[in-house]
Amino acid sequence: MKITVMGTGAYSLGLANILAKNDKNTIMLWTEKKENVLEFNKKHQLNSIFPNVTFKDNITITDSYEEALVNTNLIFLVTSAKYIYEVCKNMQKYYHNTPICIASKGTDDKTLNPLSNVVKNTLNTKNVAVISGPTFAIDLIHEEPAALALAGLNKKTINLVKKNLECNTLKLRVSKDIIGIQLCGSIKNIIAIAAGILKGLGYSESTQAFLINESLHDMKNILYALGGRKKTILSFAGVGDLLLTCSSPKSRNYSFGYLIGSTKNPQEIDEYLQNNTVEGYYTLNSVYKMLQKKGIDIPLITLINDIVCHHQDPKMLATFLIKKP
Repeated sequence: MKITVMGTGAYSLGLANILAKNDKNTIMLWTEKKENVLEFNKKHQLNSIFPNVTFKDNITITDSYEEALVNTNLIFLVTSAKYIYEVCKNMQKYYHNTPICIASKGTDDKTLNPLSNVVKNTLNTKNVAVISGPTFAIDLIHEEPAALALAGLNKKTINLVKKNLECNTLKLRVSKDIIGIQLCGSIKNIIAIAAGILKGLGYSESTQAFLINESLHDMKNILYALGGRKKTILSFAGVGDLLLTCSSPKSRNYSFGYLIGSTKNPQEIDEYLQNNTVEGYYTLNSVYKMLQKKGIDIPLITLINDIVCHHQDPKMLATFLIKKP
């Protein structure tokens, strides 16, 4: 069967690599960059993302929406969250109710909707699923054992995703909480920025664990307030992904936070944002506005927003943890 992966970022390539393990599948990557098509067709590599990694023969690439979507059986959306609406609008002409799995993490900044609602409304489909969990792209490339939470709007889409993505190196656990799975994936990126800030300031692993533990309570309250289930915090998308993202420099959110905590040079921070996709930075604004709109007070999110977006003193984060009742 033909499976389309919309995007050619690191995580897109990681998922494509797993999907291509079934040699009966043809995986087509979509990219907006013509130079990616030229490089991939020449070497079957994208060295700007994964140097010296040669991808499987059943992975192809295109910069054409029509070519990507014609006769495809399953679509994975893996572009940055802020581009999901734009990509879906461009897909409309060629889309015919094909099952879609969203692997992007975040919320829509304009509508403050979860990405599943954006896809559902823009493409007029209920064949929507989401995946989220503790997986770095490089680990998917190396086919390390990993796991994801999976939720969807119907069993048909859930089963199709599970059948094609689950394999001897990747476990999928189905959840009934599509909202909670997405919220976990969004909020953990924000907390990862805070964890990076603490590391950049020179605080110990004990202090970072303190932050993670406190943030679990906040995440649980946010899930409940915004329509998710509190117990989803225990899923791969919750605790699992939070622990991974808050403890590794492989995470761009963590690395971005580290930069905020370790440098006083705004230009260096701006350059990092320009050269890297930091989903937590984009999501922070959305989640903060969602909470404000609902009248929900989560002081930790407010403080992270003040530090990241309004250049307040990063040292306030450690002080806040001690003082928090």
